Amino acid sequence: MTRVPIRIRVAGAFALAMAVVLAGTSWFVYARLESHLDAALAQDLRLSTQDLAALVRHGGSLASASGGRLIERGEAYAQLLGPDRHVLDATRPLGAIPLLSRAQVGRALHGEITVDKPSVTGLDEPSRLLATPLDGKVLAVGATLGNNQETLASLRDLLLIAGPIALLLASIAGYFLAGLSLRPVEWMRRRAAAISGETIESRLPVPQTRDEIQRLGETLNEMLARIEDVLRREQSFVADAGHELRTPLTLLRTELELALRQGDTVGELREAIHGASQEVDRLTQLADGLLLIASSDRGKLALRPESIDARELLRSVAERYRWRGDLDVSAPSGLAVRGDRLRLEQALGNLLDNALRHGRGSVELTAATVNGHVELHVRDGGSGFPPGFEEQAFKRFARADEKRSAAGSGLGLSVVKAVAEAHGGDAHIGNGDRTDVWISLPS
Repeated sequence: MTRVPIRIRVAGAFALAMAVVLAGTSWFVYARLESHLDAALAQDLRLSTQDLAALVRHGGSLASASGGRLIERGEAYAQLLGPDRHVLDATRPLGAIPLLSRAQVGRALHGEITVDKPSVTGLDEPSRLLATPLDGKVLAVGATLGNNQETLASLRDLLLIAGPIALLLASIAGYFLAGLSLRPVEWMRRRAAAISGETIESRLPVPQTRDEIQRLGETLNEMLARIEDVLRREQSFVADAGHELRTPLTLLRTELELALRQGDTVGELREAIHGASQEVDRLTQLADGLLLIASSDRGKLALRPESIDARELLRSVAERYRWRGDLDVSAPSGLAVRGDRLRLEQALGNLLDNALRHGRGSVELTAATVNGHVELHVRDGGSGFPPGFEEQAFKRFARADEKRSAAGSGLGLSVVKAVAEAHGGDAHIGNGDRTDVWISLPS
């Protein structure tokens, strides 16, 4: 079923619905006409019964009424029966054969009854008679059902012919209407088939119909916009990463070439190897940052959360960098944070490295609880970030002025933010008397 084009499926569903509607309508019309004919026949029998009862009471004969105004020859008949089922009077050509059984006569003496007869003497058609009590006798007046049956047969034939024709026309109309309704979808499909990575800025044509098709087109265009944004960011990311990788690789190559050409003494070789080692460390740090950010973008940054004492966490990070400057650690006793120790130490290490590299004076590492979150701060006495740079600082490869970004890959703060968000928190910057960068984590 899924291989059938949607246009044919819609037309088929429309045809099925129309078939049900036509069948239901035909049955309703047929049933209503049949009911109307039955009611009309019952009314005619009742009126004829009243007229013939008046004729009998005034001494008239049913036989003399045959073929007259009261009894139409070949279409109606009447019979007067005694309580013992004896025929007292009858229209021609009924004769002396009673129309009712003894049980029917007994019921008719006590009230009006209706009886359907498959055939009557002299009439080859089925009929219906109305039997009513008349002065201790029973007057039975009947009429054939041929006219009603012919009318119903004509209507049935008309419905059997007109119904399929109407269904066929409706199905054809449904097929073309489905195609007309799906034409905007085909336009969007063709445009979507032409969109590639080079033309990702293109958008689908959206009909202003204020219906599901318009909402579908708008949703797809919004999706294309998101894809374009991701693609542009990925392209920028790759370009920036290539640029950042080029510098340490060039320096590494230069150091090795100098060692090969001019490394005549052990000291010169040692110096070249030391410089190459620094560039390898820089490449390793850059690669680690790129991998972490890529994992964060995919939502797959692996964490091993545990309860960590905040003071112990800050002291552990400070011990690794204490040789580079004056560090001061301050945190309330018993304050704990839940997170991945390795990732948090990596993020705090990036903040501390930035502070020691670009800041001035002593560096403070503090922890505090604020509004249900644990904040891990790194403060230094530097001049802070340039005005307006706070919003850009956590973006990949974002750099402030040359003085503050002469070294580093530009990924440090991006890694900090990625780690914070992976823990359900965030990273912030504050410029005041002291430069303040911190991580806020749920407590």
